[in-house]
Amino acid sequence: MASKVSEFITNWQGKNEPTLAEKIKTTFKPSAPLRHRIIMANYKLRTMINKLEAYINKLQERDRALFERVVEAQMNKDVARATMYANEIAEIRKITKQMMVTQIALEQVQLRLETVMTIGDVVTDLVPVIGVVRELKNSIKTLMPEMSFELSEIEDSLQEVIHEVGEFMPGGAEVVTASPEARKILEEAQVIAEQRMKERFPSLPTFVTSAQQVNQNGSSK
Repeated sequence: MASKVSEFITNWQGKNEPTLAEKIKTTFKPSAPLRHRIIMANYKLRTMINKLEAYINKLQERDRALFERVVEAQMNKDVARATMYANEIAEIRKITKQMMVTQIALEQVQLRLETVMTIGDVVTDLVPVIGVVRELKNSIKTLMPEMSFELSEIEDSLQEVIHEVGEFMPGGAEVVTASPEARKILEEAQVIAEQRMKERFPSLPTFVTSAQQVNQNGSSK
């Protein structure tokens, strides 16, 4: 048992001074320490969070410009044009909300990884993280395929960490990606995103939203 613990600590932290034989072995079979993999996953997540914030800011600027056109059209009594701009705003806000949900959920994932790197239980804390990453990867596949691919790589890396940690546990470790905690994180991200949308995006004039509803009802008949 003591040798198992020692081996786990070595895999977690990495070896300080590998022997010549170990260097030759890792040349043919490189393997990063488990802690290093989590640090790299954390770094990638921070990069994605910053990228999402930049995208959201750009969409907000576009939304603001279109909102001014809505107001101008309203002043000119041009309901058709105001509705056209409002429809575009609706699409922008739909995409923005999806990005916000992803961003907020990734922030939660990053916090969990930081906990794992300090005092956390690797298996207990990583299982919901992997579930969230998988859900987000699938939800943004069409909207942001490149980021979806990056999340897939992070998911694979964390799955490997769980698998290797499981080798040092009596019953092994099974990854359950659809955990209740993962769903809770995603639900909370939805609620926070809705609140942020209200704070950052002004409501459209009432007559414009009414005209949108009339147009939608008419087109559905």
